[in-house]
Amino acid sequence: MKKIIIVIIMAGLTFPVFQLSHAQQTENNQQAEINQRKKTTADILEKKMFIYNSEGRRDPFKDLLSGRDVSEAVKQEGISQMMISDIVLIGIAKIKDNFIAIINGPQGFPLQLRVGAKIADGFVLSISDSKVVFRKTKERGVSMYRSKDITKEINPEER
Repeated sequence: MKKIIIVIIMAGLTFPVFQLSHAQQTENNQQAEINQRKKTTADILEKKMFIYNSEGRRDPFKDLLSGRDVSEAVKQEGISQMMISDIVLIGIAKIKDNFIAIINGPQGFPLQLRVGAKIADGFVLSISDSKVVFRKTKERGVSMYRSKDITKEINPEER
């Protein structure tokens, strides 16, 4: 019986020593890992190199217009894809002896047309104080043998 009690006391005294050394070893490992992370973070910041893992998503740091102006993007995507038959003339403005036609864009936004502006099936031939003349050069994407002039006028009540 005395032997059993002595073994239990010895085990009770040695177990905390083993536990303490294991905890100290775990703490040392964690400290080493933190130091390694600090080194890699410092290296990345020192090199000014940033890493982004997109995982299939769009890169939020990439320029969406890729160097184009917003007005250029609207002109290229809005006016160049519109057909003459789809154009609704809102108004005409005169700026420095030049007329500018204001039309309804694809999403309801007003766009401006100048003489020579290209459209999907033609271009703007002329603009006067009450009308815009379009020259239709294509029919369903195919060049026409003989071009056709189409006039769009502003109603007299709207002038």
